[in-house]
Amino acid sequence: MAFTTDSAKIKRWREERQWSQEHLAEVAGIGLRTIQRIETGEQASKESLMALAAAFGVDVIDLTVDAASEARRIERQNKSRKLANLRLAFWINVGCYAFCMLVFAAICVVESSLVMLWPAIWWTVGMAGFGLIVVLVELVHRHERQIAEFD
Repeated sequence: MAFTTDSAKIKRWREERQWSQEHLAEVAGIGLRTIQRIETGEQASKESLMALAAAFGVDVIDLTVDAASEARRIERQNKSRKLANLRLAFWINVGCYAFCMLVFAAICVVESSLVMLWPAIWWTVGMAGFGLIVVLVELVHRHERQIAEFD
């Protein structure tokens, strides 16, 4: 069975105990280079994990990452990133919309006609639609987070 080592936890536990990598290697009975590789995220052998678990006084499973919870965390992170990108795109569009509405108004004043009225109306409809999408996606994301809290 393949273990996914939680290198951040191992490093954090070592630092909390104020142990150097050399000290941990000595206590665990494994090589210093092995400790360095594990703390930089490389996979550890079953024997190395067992030695580290004995040195920390914990079960081997405590030094590994739960694949299912890690996958959920990554999925939540990706959804949050996509939502942030959607919000950014919306605000960029709002900025362009505001600037162009000023240009449209200037054209209407210079031309003394409402030649830019219909483009302004349809662009406003498009922006309202985009805003509605952002609000709906935000509500769905918030609802999913609330549901996840109960699981």
